[in-house]
Amino acid sequence: MAAHTCYLRCAKMWNQVGVKVIHDAPHFIRGFCRRCVKVKFASCAGQSQRQHRKTSVVSYNIQTRGVSHPPWRILFFGSDDFAVESLKRLHAARGDGADSVLDSLEVVTLSSNVPVRKFAEQHELRVHEWPQVDSSGQFDVGVVVSFGCLLQESLINTFPYGILNVHPSLLPRWRGPAPVFHTILHGDKLTGVTIMQIRPKRFDVGPILNQVLYEVPEKSTADELGGSLAALGAQLLIDTLRNLPERIANRTEQAREGATFAPKINSCLSWLVWEEQTCDQIDRLYRAIGSRVHLRTIWMGRAIKLLDFVGKCNMPFTEISSFAAVPGSIHYQKDSNTLSVCCKDGWVGFKTVMLKKRLSAADFFNGYLHQSVLKKSQSQNSCQFQSYREKTGQNPKSLLWNQTIG
Repeated sequence: MAAHTCYLRCAKMWNQVGVKVIHDAPHFIRGFCRRCVKVKFASCAGQSQRQHRKTSVVSYNIQTRGVSHPPWRILFFGSDDFAVESLKRLHAARGDGADSVLDSLEVVTLSSNVPVRKFAEQHELRVHEWPQVDSSGQFDVGVVVSFGCLLQESLINTFPYGILNVHPSLLPRWRGPAPVFHTILHGDKLTGVTIMQIRPKRFDVGPILNQVLYEVPEKSTADELGGSLAALGAQLLIDTLRNLPERIANRTEQAREGATFAPKINSCLSWLVWEEQTCDQIDRLYRAIGSRVHLRTIWMGRAIKLLDFVGKCNMPFTEISSFAAVPGSIHYQKDSNTLSVCCKDGWVGFKTVMLKKRLSAADFFNGYLHQSVLKKSQSQNSCQFQSYREKTGQNPKSLLWNQTIG
């Protein structure tokens, strides 16, 4: 009985240090004298207390490591050239001495041929294969830049400070995978970069930690704007990491008003609708997608690509007075070696076309249009481009404009 009473006293101590109690104590202590029982339980309890203190310290370090300041252990998720700019800046920040924001840097990417993997291997950064990523207790914060995959909530929760995203727009405007293209496509005068914390299940809806404005240069292409925003975003990321706990404490939720979606650029957007698109709209379309997808139209029942866009053309009245210009009408300007095409509110020019092969404006005119011009048959299809219409009747132009999120 005394031994059992002693056990209960020791068991109470075990409970205080979080050790599971063996409830069949009488069987456990059978064969021990009272003194041995006391010594046995005291010894075990002492070991348990020491183990508990050790475990508590480890747990505390994992969850609160660097609460007040960096350096951080970072796991980077990315794929393309836009992401490389942030990865490059993070890698350089490892050598900033006492002011370094990084303790360690490792990379998660998608395949063997993307720019992020090439940079990581070139600079001997450890690469994790997606989606087999085990980050439990190894990192303080994650960084996602142009990765393209939703991260599971279970993965996000392994980072004490969550996962940051560098997004090239002023969220909530242009959520989605192609914000830079849509910024140019819709003629935005002002854009920027947002640093936000990601949330599971939906892209680009998390709270904003940092944001900076950027004025879109006139006549900028998507490639040029993307390069500028990549550099700006990389620096903004470093600035955010320098005082991350404060940024998280002062984060703001995204406004519901003004949210728009920037879907991936589809090749159907490259089909021109001469009757409905203005000179300015065609100019923005070319600057947005021209480096990746050539503008296209229909000529004599065949698809033709329009290259080397020169913008709006000032057509002398004497050159167009001899025929009734309608959208799609073609006119060759010999002095500038430009193929001019009539659209909704004027004329736009191209230096090159792609039919069976690449042809200059002069070659296309001399080889295909000259005889029609001599016969003064501009009303015939040979001197006019036709707008492409899908069998569904959907106008490709309708896919170009703002998609507001309700």
